Amino acid sequence: MQFIMFTKHLEGLSIPEIANKLNSVGVTGADLCVRDGYPVNPGNIERALPEAARILADEGLSIPLVTAPGDFHTTALDYAERYYQACGDNGVRHIKLGYWHWSPGSDYWAELDRVRKELDGFQRLSEKTGVKTVVHNHSGHSMGLNSSAVMHVVQGFEPEHVGVFADVGHLSICGEPIDMALNIVREYLSVMSFKDLTRVQEVRNGERRWSVDVVRLGTGFGDWNAALSTLKAQGFDGPVSMHSEYGGVPVDTVVDLARSDLRFIRDLMEQL
Repeated sequence: MQFIMFTKHLEGLSIPEIANKLNSVGVTGADLCVRDGYPVNPGNIERALPEAARILADEGLSIPLVTAPGDFHTTALDYAERYYQACGDNGVRHIKLGYWHWSPGSDYWAELDRVRKELDGFQRLSEKTGVKTVVHNHSGHSMGLNSSAVMHVVQGFEPEHVGVFADVGHLSICGEPIDMALNIVREYLSVMSFKDLTRVQEVRNGERRWSVDVVRLGTGFGDWNAALSTLKAQGFDGPVSMHSEYGGVPVDTVVDLARSDLRFIRDLMEQL
């Protein structure tokens, strides 16, 4: 497995500063957030991504994965093909799409048909550029919220071009038992996300509601022994994004937590 770090919560840093933080965590590459407000974004990707790749490579780091904007779920976006081509030209092997959501009152199966038509367009971009499209397991009303649901989305597409970005944290909230979840998507499993989640109850406008919090690895709902054992048994050797989605804290705290999370995982791996 290749451990990389999601750069979403390194927002505000330059690429050289990001490289420094990634090396201090101990990962070997970036899950580079290529969205508005970041050093590389859809508006400058053709110019900024080659420079970012060069700077990271000079520091011994790679970019196996780019995370696209949340609304990057249709090839009708005017930058879609440029985005894929820039990634392909600069050695990025995977693009994590944005999200398709089911809306209450809508017909799930009709929505699934629409989503699969969109994914067909992304598969064609993947075939053209050599960058695999990956769909993220995300809890809530996401069309790929767990392994069974995401298989409705990707089944029948070419695993060479379309894959699953399996997220231990989100699967622990609304997924199958993790060993079962990873087996369901085995043919399409391309990238992993390591983060831990828990549910908390809060009161909004006098109503009690459940929300999801990101917590340190090993303190949430994730079954990490089962996850790592299953990945080992399946021979998974793809990128693992340390998601480190610790919002609302200083960047140095995010880095410290990411370093601790990586140490937690490596310690468990030594015991397998």
